[in-house]
Amino acid sequence: MPRTIEIAHARALAATGLAALAFAAAPALAQAPAWPGKPVRLVVGFAAGGPTDIVARGFADQAGRGLGQPVIVDNKPGANTIIAAEAVASATDGHTLLMAATNHTMIPALYSVRVKFDAVKSFKPVCMLAAAPTVLVVGPSLGVRTLGDFVQKASAKPLSVTYASPGVGSSVHFASELFTRLAAVKLTHVPYKGAAPAVADLMAGQVDASFATLGSVLPLIKTGKLTALAIATPKRSAQLPEVPTFEEAGVKGYAADAWYGLLAPAATPEAVVKLLEREARAYAASSAGAEKLRSLGMEPAPLCGEPFAAQIARETATWTQIAKDLNLKVD
Repeated sequence: MPRTIEIAHARALAATGLAALAFAAAPALAQAPAWPGKPVRLVVGFAAGGPTDIVARGFADQAGRGLGQPVIVDNKPGANTIIAAEAVASATDGHTLLMAATNHTMIPALYSVRVKFDAVKSFKPVCMLAAAPTVLVVGPSLGVRTLGDFVQKASAKPLSVTYASPGVGSSVHFASELFTRLAAVKLTHVPYKGAAPAVADLMAGQVDASFATLGSVLPLIKTGKLTALAIATPKRSAQLPEVPTFEEAGVKGYAADAWYGLLAPAATPEAVVKLLEREARAYAASSAGAEKLRSLGMEPAPLCGEPFAAQIARETATWTQIAKDLNLKVD
């Protein structure tokens, strides 16, 4: 066979072989399912109507339209959101997500026996969606108008100033204890069974102060029933422009936002995470979503990927150390 014909024949065989390989690979590629291939379940560890649920439903509406499949909110309240987190950590269907809140990073600090997941390692953080800053509010009986006056009064007589929280181990409890360390003061904790009775007694003068989320006390500040001394935001809030930040008022480094964010099981493929991140950013950027959040004392806060993961790890370590210092366990 002449050399030129031999080369041509070899090339033809090679081309035929490549075509056969491509043909054989085509079914495998075609079988790779697009995500989502069915409705997505978004688990919430609180009852319907609360801030976490509201954020979840706003995101679900956005993501359902963007992904082309319904995103169904599944409320699983109980055990300080442990039930919901366990359901997502153990999910293997590829279509189950968690709308978590700040207390997710407090679970390792409070529980050691009954938790069947790792708050950091069992999840892949997608995006923080919204945040509600902590604000220090005082009732009429304390007689202080500035954070400096508050710190001075607490320093003059340690443990004489009381603060209310929705309960031992709550996010407000941890936020308050963080403040005492940074401000070098000692306060007396008065735990309640929920935020409503705590705020009621604060207004009645039964307790002196509370480190509350802005949304829970904003109407009371606006009407003058409570006085806001400082807010834990990098800059002043547009909703309370007259209230200084903790930095401005002299307590440096205090950050205790209540955040709401999307977590996926740890094994979730990166391509799926990127799709979810796209929808999270679209929700945070939408005017309707932002307006709804601000009406509840929250702000859009699209912090995604590694920065969000780093915050979760950092907060988990901080709260665990505080719980250890207080010998605080709920098991």
